[in-house]
Amino acid sequence: FLHRRFRMRQVNVVGPSPLSQPSRVIQTLQAPPDVVPGSVTVRTASETSLWLRWVPLPDTQYNGNPESVGYRIKFWRVDTQSPILTKVINDRLEREYTIEDLEEWTEYELQIQAFNAIGAGPWSEVVRGRTRESVPSAPPENVSAEAVSSTQILLTWTAVPESEQNGLILGYKILFKAKDLDSEPKSQIVRGNHTQSFLLSGLRKYVLYEIQVLAFTRIGDGVPSSPAVIERTKDDAPGPPVRLVFPEVRLTSVRIVWQPPEEPNGIILGYQIAYRLASSSPNKFTTVEVGSTVRQFTATDLTPESAYIFRTSAKTRQGWGEPLEATVITTEKRDRPAPPRQVITPQSNVSSRSLLLKWVPGSDGSSPIRYFTVQVRELPNGAWQTYSSSISHEATSCIIESLNPFTSYKLRVKATNDIGDSDFSTETEAVTTLQDVPGEPPSSVLVTPHTTSSVLVQWQPPKVESLNGLLLGYRIYYRELDYDTGPGTESKTIQNPSALRAELTPQSSFKTVNSSSALTTYELTQLKKYKRYEVLMTAYNIIGESPTSTPVEVFVGEAAPALAPQNIHVNSLSASQLELTWDPPPVDSQNGNIQGYKAIFLFLLIYYWESDTQNDTEKVKVLFLPETTVRLKNLTSHTRYMVCISAFNAAGDGPRSSPSQGRTHQAAPSAPSFLAFSEITSTTLNVSWGEPTAANGVLQGYRVVYEPLAPVQGVSKVVTVDIKGNWQRWLKVRDLTKGMTYLFRVQARTIAYGPELQANVTAGPAEGSPGSPQEILVTKSASGLTLQWTEGDSGEKPTTGYIIEARPSDEGLWDMFVKDIPRSATSYTVGLDKLKQGVTYEFRVVAVNEFGYGEPSVPSVAVSAQTEAPFYEEWWFLLVMALSSLILILLVVFALVLHGQSKKYKNCSTGKTISNVEESVTLDNGGFTALELNSRHLNIKSTFSKKNGTRSPPRPSPGGLHYSDEDICNKYNGAVLTEGLGLNEKPLEVSESEATDSDYEDELPKHSFVNHYMSDPTYYNSWKRQQKGVKHPTSYRYEECAASETEPYFQTVITTQSSGGVYTPTGQPAPGSRTPVTGFSSFV
Repeated sequence: FLHRRFRMRQVNVVGPSPLSQPSRVIQTLQAPPDVVPGSVTVRTASETSLWLRWVPLPDTQYNGNPESVGYRIKFWRVDTQSPILTKVINDRLEREYTIEDLEEWTEYELQIQAFNAIGAGPWSEVVRGRTRESVPSAPPENVSAEAVSSTQILLTWTAVPESEQNGLILGYKILFKAKDLDSEPKSQIVRGNHTQSFLLSGLRKYVLYEIQVLAFTRIGDGVPSSPAVIERTKDDAPGPPVRLVFPEVRLTSVRIVWQPPEEPNGIILGYQIAYRLASSSPNKFTTVEVGSTVRQFTATDLTPESAYIFRTSAKTRQGWGEPLEATVITTEKRDRPAPPRQVITPQSNVSSRSLLLKWVPGSDGSSPIRYFTVQVRELPNGAWQTYSSSISHEATSCIIESLNPFTSYKLRVKATNDIGDSDFSTETEAVTTLQDVPGEPPSSVLVTPHTTSSVLVQWQPPKVESLNGLLLGYRIYYRELDYDTGPGTESKTIQNPSALRAELTPQSSFKTVNSSSALTTYELTQLKKYKRYEVLMTAYNIIGESPTSTPVEVFVGEAAPALAPQNIHVNSLSASQLELTWDPPPVDSQNGNIQGYKAIFLFLLIYYWESDTQNDTEKVKVLFLPETTVRLKNLTSHTRYMVCISAFNAAGDGPRSSPSQGRTHQAAPSAPSFLAFSEITSTTLNVSWGEPTAANGVLQGYRVVYEPLAPVQGVSKVVTVDIKGNWQRWLKVRDLTKGMTYLFRVQARTIAYGPELQANVTAGPAEGSPGSPQEILVTKSASGLTLQWTEGDSGEKPTTGYIIEARPSDEGLWDMFVKDIPRSATSYTVGLDKLKQGVTYEFRVVAVNEFGYGEPSVPSVAVSAQTEAPFYEEWWFLLVMALSSLILILLVVFALVLHGQSKKYKNCSTGKTISNVEESVTLDNGGFTALELNSRHLNIKSTFSKKNGTRSPPRPSPGGLHYSDEDICNKYNGAVLTEGLGLNEKPLEVSESEATDSDYEDELPKHSFVNHYMSDPTYYNSWKRQQKGVKHPTSYRYEECAASETEPYFQTVITTQSSGGVYTPTGQPAPGSRTPVTGFSSFV
């Protein structure tokens, strides 16, 4: 099945001729494959499966269409005349197959052949494989049980059918438990395959037992027999009654109460009560027998204040049992007992699952103790549990059993007499049971080839509750399994059933496991190549080893590659292809031949998955490649892929490489997922669509195209609308023609537009829909428009509601304005705030029923949406108010200015009508005169004020004053004179505020000629008052004075007794300068 060309040449004695021209291309016919798959091997996969592997045929050996090439496997059991079974693999590149559903521990022969569409090729040589040994799949047969005594049962059975043994039967295990008494069964192991009976002994008397028998191999336990055999041990004399008490004791009578024996050993037929005086003959008892249902007895005619001995015993078919004896004193002076004391647990009597508890009884309260109760608490957080409440009254110790190894406990005891219970004793000190061997082996034991001469053992630690102590480590046992092998076979016969025990050195064999360890590993090295090994594990502590784990088999000699391919690169070629390139693993890490091709060809497993979708399902591509490159095809567009590559050989797959990322290119999207229409009226509708199922990139938008199927008024109009972005997947269409059918097409766009999704829709009104409403009326108010209508024809179904359509003057198209109006409504008010200002609107009403939107009503009259605002909201009103406010403000300011000017003039001219005040001139400072004018108001009698000079007026600090002519004039004129100066000044030795009210009790005239000239600045500035040759400084203010000086500071001023009313003549010193020498005065 190849394409060929031919050419010829002639040869004679001289030599060959030149080659002829090539013939036309011809193709040979197909034929069955003429070679067999190479390197056929079989391995044990599990107890019920075999793993067959081979090298696929090269392309040149197909002899036919590659798509028709496959493989056929046939297999059969060796030891029986079983039918031949076949399996067919249709993948020409497949290199392995696992045959399932085989019999356990059974040898099979297998062959393989290749085939194509023409026929099958030759069969390969026969290879042999045996399934792994397993547990028996059936129980022993004919199980029977017979009670031979009150404590023994004889069991017999027959062997497991050979076909169900699934391995070498090492023995049998008997499971038994007392029905309704024991929660977990006990076991008894019978070694050997030939022993098929066993005598169970040490059983409880007259107890019903459930018994099962199972067989086991080295792999584990088989199926127990079912149903369980039920057998009862024979009856015997009963044990003593329990909990014997005397709740009522009188001087001449007592009442005795008891409970049935804990070990009845048969059917209780009655009880016997015997009693005597403790001081009388030991054999002189008064005996009374009662029925099996009686639990109490009253003895009368007793001697007061005497001790009596009572005995109680039970009776079965086998006779009277052991009696229970108690002493009682006929007295009325009794009390509860005291708690036991000196409660201890000797360390020498502590074991892994039991301990000895000792105590000393306390006072019996004049009533003999009947029994003791022991409670146990597991530390640290366990609750108190009653271990036993029927310990003999004579006991001073008790063995506590069924404890957990390596666990701390506390214990306590209480006594009980006829009156009641004592308090519990003091708790014992914490006591810890000893360690025991671990109860479970390591779990999840996995053994895999690591190199050609070593295996890697992995496991998980046992459960913490099964450690029973401090785990020291693990022991790994392994042995070589020997086989009788021939060419191409793997038949195995166990020659040495005993395991070679490899107890590894402490430094390398076992690891200490703490609570955080989840997985441990160990490498077994220096194993023989091409041998099968069996491996099992135990955990051990200081006491011993746990049971062994389930054995695991492994073939040594072929190991998977130790390293992954390197330098992986992922390149995007198109929207559906990625190209992978890599370097093979290092030669020294390939661990042997790679499927017979050594290091020339490399088989690769390629794992890839979509990282964006976090898909847990990996896709695997298996390649038989002479080159280190491959293309992954048929991938999803615009998807990020994670790619791992691992090499494999005959032993299995090597480790995966680190994931590498690659993203395919974008492509055109698929069609939208759906196309739907809603709110279909005679002129409008809503069209919506879904996202494409495969976006194949970043969606940039959508294109909607619609057109009528027939020309409208002789014109065929095609409307195309492009919508940007992916968020809007709907379109409102408002230019439809009534009753016309339209074709809508929608397509999505990424880097290009994808396929279209199209659908037809017919504009309303729909058939069966309501008729048009009537009498449309629109009324306008200050807040809105009110539409009123009357119901029209309801159509074939009752009307369910109304909608209102509007047509604004600036658009000219009808559009749905209000929907979901109840069917009972005949009017609707539209707020003017929902309308455009300055635009006129027409309205119409459409009725709705189950069939759809009906015929619209006649349009209403055009109504303007302009609102009639009140006058105070008009723009001109605000302008008028602003101008009025401005004018008003200006008038007020002008009035205030006039008022202030007139007042100032009035104040400065009032001195002409005021009478003169007394002028007082005094000599001061060495006879020089200083004129001091006191502006004081005259009293009603016009009396003069006191002579000036008797008290110096307050002298302000010039550095703290500010002066102005206006202040002097205004403060003087008509101001109420104050007692002190309200000035901020530097402190002096004598405060100016020390003047008393008596100094100023008289008033001065409001004005005098002296004050008049003092208050008038023009007086001092006139040319007559100016000295010749003296340059007068301009007026200024006193600034804040400097700090106090070393020399006293004196200032001679003319002042009034009013705040800030100070005037200094021209020619005064500059601020801060010193005053004239004492004795000089200033004159005005």
